[in-house]
Amino acid sequence: MSEVVLEARGLTHRFGALEVLHGVDLVAHRHEVVGLVGPNGSGKTTALRILHRDLVPDAGQVRLEGRDLASLSGRERARRLAVMAQESPGELPITAADAVMLGRLPHRGLFGATTGRDERIAAEALELAGAAHLARQDLTTLSGGERQRVLIARALAQQPRLLLLDEPTNHLDIGAQHHTLQLMRSQRLTTIVVLHDLNLAARYCDRVVVLAGGRVRADGPPSEVLEEALVGEMYAVAADRRIAADGTAQLLFRGRRASPRAHRADGAGAHSVQG
Repeated sequence: MSEVVLEARGLTHRFGALEVLHGVDLVAHRHEVVGLVGPNGSGKTTALRILHRDLVPDAGQVRLEGRDLASLSGRERARRLAVMAQESPGELPITAADAVMLGRLPHRGLFGATTGRDERIAAEALELAGAAHLARQDLTTLSGGERQRVLIARALAQQPRLLLLDEPTNHLDIGAQHHTLQLMRSQRLTTIVVLHDLNLAARYCDRVVVLAGGRVRADGPPSEVLEEALVGEMYAVAADRRIAADGTAQLLFRGRRASPRAHRADGAGAHSVQG
C-alpha cells in the first residue's frame, strides 16, 4: 500500500445536542482519489471541514503526512492542503486571475512580491481548469459554473499535497463536470472529494466512503461498495447496476421505493449485477 497522506481516527462532532459524526475513520494514500458519498445530512461536509480544521472535532485526531493537523500553523496547512468549499467566501471585486493568484499566498506570504513563477503557475492553473478566457473578468460578473472553475484553478495554483473538494461539480454542466473530475485525476494529487452523483464517484474515485447518520457505512472500491442493496438502503431508491465496457460500475435509477420494508419484502433491486 502506498504512503498514507491523511489519516483521521475516531472523529466525533456535535452541534449543540446533535451528534453529527460518530467515530469516523478515514484514510487517504498518496495519489489516491477518495469520494465521500451519502444522503443529505450524513456528515460529509462536517467531516471535510474537520479535515482542514475549519471545525475542531469533539473527539478524534487528524494527521497530515504523519503530523497532527492541530500542531501545524495556518500557513503550514495552506502549503500542504487546498480546499474548495461548498460555499465560497463573499465575492470580491477582483479579476479571476487575481483570485487564482491568491492560491500562491501560502508560498510567498501576505506581503511577499508576486514572482514570474507565481504568474506562470496561476496562468497554467486557469488553463487547466478551462477558465483562461475568464482571466480578466470580474468575479462578480461570472456565472456559478464559471466561478466554480476559477475556484478550482485557485486550488491548483496552491500546489497542495492534499486537495479537499466539497461538491466541485455544483453549477457545472455535464461536460464541465467530467472535465473537472478528469482534471482532478490527471494531477495525481491525493484528493478527498464530496460528491452527490454516485456515477461520477464510480468513474473517477479509487475508493468511496459511504457516510450515513454520521457513521462510515462502507469503504472500498466503487465497484464493490456501490451495489444495489446498499444504494437502495441509503437513498430509498430502486437502482440497477450495470458494468460499462471499461469496467466502471454505473447505476440506473428507477425512482423512489415505497419504503425500506416493502423493498425487503419483495427483494426488488436487492442484488447487484456482477461484472
